[in-house]
Amino acid sequence: MRPILLALAATLALSLPARADNVTVAVTAIVEHPALDAARKGVLDVLTAAGYKEGENLKFVFESAQGNPATAAQIARQFAGDEPNVIVPISTPSAQAVVSATRDIPVVFTAVSDPLGAQLVKNMEKPGGNVTGLSDMSPVAEHLALIKEIVPSAKTIGYLYNSGEANSVSLLAVLKADAEKAGLTVVESAATKSAEVQGAARALVGRADAIYIPTDNTIISALEGAVAVSEESKLPLFTADTDSVSRGSIAALGFNYYDVGKQTGEIVVRVLKGENPGEIAVKTAAGSDLVVNKAAAAKMGVTLPQSVLSRANKVIE
Repeated sequence: MRPILLALAATLALSLPARADNVTVAVTAIVEHPALDAARKGVLDVLTAAGYKEGENLKFVFESAQGNPATAAQIARQFAGDEPNVIVPISTPSAQAVVSATRDIPVVFTAVSDPLGAQLVKNMEKPGGNVTGLSDMSPVAEHLALIKEIVPSAKTIGYLYNSGEANSVSLLAVLKADAEKAGLTVVESAATKSAEVQGAARALVGRADAIYIPTDNTIISALEGAVAVSEESKLPLFTADTDSVSRGSIAALGFNYYDVGKQTGEIVVRVLKGENPGEIAVKTAAGSDLVVNKAAAAKMGVTLPQSVLSRANKVIE
């Protein structure tokens, strides 16, 4: 009977799903806002689907820096000391802090527009070392085309950003180059912390025909202040991330950040299963949704053209 029992046990073992080993994944973000929160959820959901279940064989740790770079550095050092299996920094400032804090623990960053400019990796195809991740570089030329389609009279674009965030500085260079090709002028207004966002938006009134906000965590964390200025002054406001449209911007053409998180989670699973992060190419997020807000447009004195409404993935009334 023993050979039969052994054969039966082997058959059962093959038919049962493999149980993932106990792992710790530490996640940090420079600040909490809908886009970054959605990315974090996407990572967790992919881990769960791969057999890493929180409370069973997965310890999923999250820390927010609350918009403070010094706190981001402190969190990075704490994570490095805790030695999790993988660290997932969400946003450029958090990624820079984590990459500076460890050379040994695998790092999979996400929601970073320019990994090369932020000096996270030296090569996108072969990052080397302990780092890889996912870029969310915005399709800036398409954003400008959308703004022109909705506000045909626009000649000057106000760029509202944090001048201390490498991601936003890189995007500014891209914006200026694409704006010149489109016959547009860019006017800058900077806010280095969330309390300054409303004032920086007000500084664009009378100087710009529309406001464009990139995937800047400082600005987006205080978006409502900029929206209030735009509604009061009838200055159309556009964002690069789609999660901000429901909070009052007119439109955005960009990534679904839950999907960005899922794509990041797939890389994390590869690392947990033994792949070297330095040998995994840095990818650019896939997919692009058009989300528009009719109520916000009306408050800012804009009527959305049917050409935009007809191709939108989501219309907020």
